[in-house]
Amino acid sequence: MPGVGPSHNRRLSGAATEETPGRPRKPRSRGSVVPPGVVRETYCQLMAPTTSAHGGRSPDIIDLRSLCAAAELGSLGRAAIRLHISQPALSKRLHNLEALVGVQLLERSSHGVKLTPAGRRLYEQARKLLQQADAIDEVISAVKRAGGPVRLAASHSAVDGFVGEGLGKLGQADGRLRVELVSANSSVVRDLVADGRADLGVAASRPHHTPYPGVRELPVTDDEVVCAVPRGHPWCMRDRISLREFLRTPMVMRDVGSNSRWTVDAVLTERGLQAAAPLVEAASPQAARREAHAHRAPILVSRLVLTGHDFHELPIEGLRFPRQFVLVLPAYGEPAGDVARLAELLREAASDWAPRDGAAR
Repeated sequence: MPGVGPSHNRRLSGAATEETPGRPRKPRSRGSVVPPGVVRETYCQLMAPTTSAHGGRSPDIIDLRSLCAAAELGSLGRAAIRLHISQPALSKRLHNLEALVGVQLLERSSHGVKLTPAGRRLYEQARKLLQQADAIDEVISAVKRAGGPVRLAASHSAVDGFVGEGLGKLGQADGRLRVELVSANSSVVRDLVADGRADLGVAASRPHHTPYPGVRELPVTDDEVVCAVPRGHPWCMRDRISLREFLRTPMVMRDVGSNSRWTVDAVLTERGLQAAAPLVEAASPQAARREAHAHRAPILVSRLVLTGHDFHELPIEGLRFPRQFVLVLPAYGEPAGDVARLAELLREAASDWAPRDGAAR
């Protein structure tokens, strides 16, 4: 996976060849075992000599990646999360890089970090080098994955909607593309992609949420958590409900770990409002629809999962719960090969599926 795993530990300077001044290097016997990762370090050793043009040691690629992450995120804490290391370890890497260069590269304050003029110069060149390294990582990943499935993680609501629809048409779109699907809550989807256990993710995201440093997110389609009732409910005769009615009525909702529930709770907290306790907390959209029918009760879920089902949507006076679905990618690198083809297929499926206001009625 780009930006995740062993590629972070490669060195531009070829640390395995460094010698202590004044001490001869011990020859390696022909029967010695090659340490793990040496083959994958080869291209980095080719990209830069053991010593730089100024006669000193060249920076490690891991230190350059640390500088770029800190500059792009503006926070050592978020950069550490993206790089899967502790903040003290990241600070040590950056101090080592500044010691090597001989100048301060980052201005640190209580508000975060930003590049100094010297840091900006180094960042611009380091970013180009890291893009080359990530591109090679993509080639290596594609070669290793040849013939194997693309690992896709998607939220329950996304699978219930356009992801399931898109995968159902997969054979027509590209018979050679194989996909291994894991369905989970959106927060778990991000963890799977960040940890390298999924090649691509589809998750829900509410406006102004705190970015997840371990991944990048690209918008796919807009969504909204809406209130609806099954056919036969007394509210079916109405075109909306009041805010007061909404707040005092127990409803079928998703579980607290879902993004739809998180979106609702966040909006209510921002408005200083408190809703009635849930009638039922469902672990999936299918379970939520089933419980709403069983109890003949209102439901509060993604509009996406109500499309094509027998529910009547009811706007809430003065209250909305907007969000969107996003493609979740590793923090570094661009999708290529089968991953890129699957990403494009999902975008097309989302565009075809995207429900209009009131589509659940």
